[in-house]
Amino acid sequence: MTKNFYAAIRERRSIYGISKETTVSDERIEEVIKEAVLHTPSAFNSQNTRIILLFGEHHNKLWNITKEALRKIVPENKFAVTEEKINSFRNGYGTVLFFEDISIVQSLQKRFPSYKDNFPSWSLQSLGMHQHVVWTSLEIEGLGASLQHYNELIEADVKREWKVPADWKLISQMPFGKPTAPAGEKEFMSLEERVKVFK
Repeated sequence: MTKNFYAAIRERRSIYGISKETTVSDERIEEVIKEAVLHTPSAFNSQNTRIILLFGEHHNKLWNITKEALRKIVPENKFAVTEEKINSFRNGYGTVLFFEDISIVQSLQKRFPSYKDNFPSWSLQSLGMHQHVVWTSLEIEGLGASLQHYNELIEADVKREWKVPADWKLISQMPFGKPTAPAGEKEFMSLEERVKVFK
């Protein structure tokens, strides 16, 4: 690891300018993803997060699917802007697809009925942690990424194309690649408005 934890947290940003180049091997990216899946916490150790990692033509196909899904709902006179945005993701090196295994959530609801209403929320909290760990890990490896949500538009096509189990619910898409431009300036709310300390 070339950066300490706090530096990695600070420097993880939404990077939209990415290329089809990489800073590390496919094997290293796969290793980083697997480490995140293995060691990121989940409620009741449910391990409900699922990931599909797409490289090469699989990555390209995902964003082609997304573009065609959007073409059906975006007015033609406004589609050029949408197409440019999707092409910027397709220009990346790969994509991480995040899924929630609904069968695990449902199983926990049956086993622990007192917490039934909480399990969907806890599941999404775990997914959020996985997204953050993966995103920060990619940043440490010199890769830029962003988090996208075209779930309902593309889920059926994604499941069909990559033979995804029926119980896996698509949550988000994370295109990544070698950064071609830095992140924009970020504004921060006052910490006094966001953090309360009592001693």
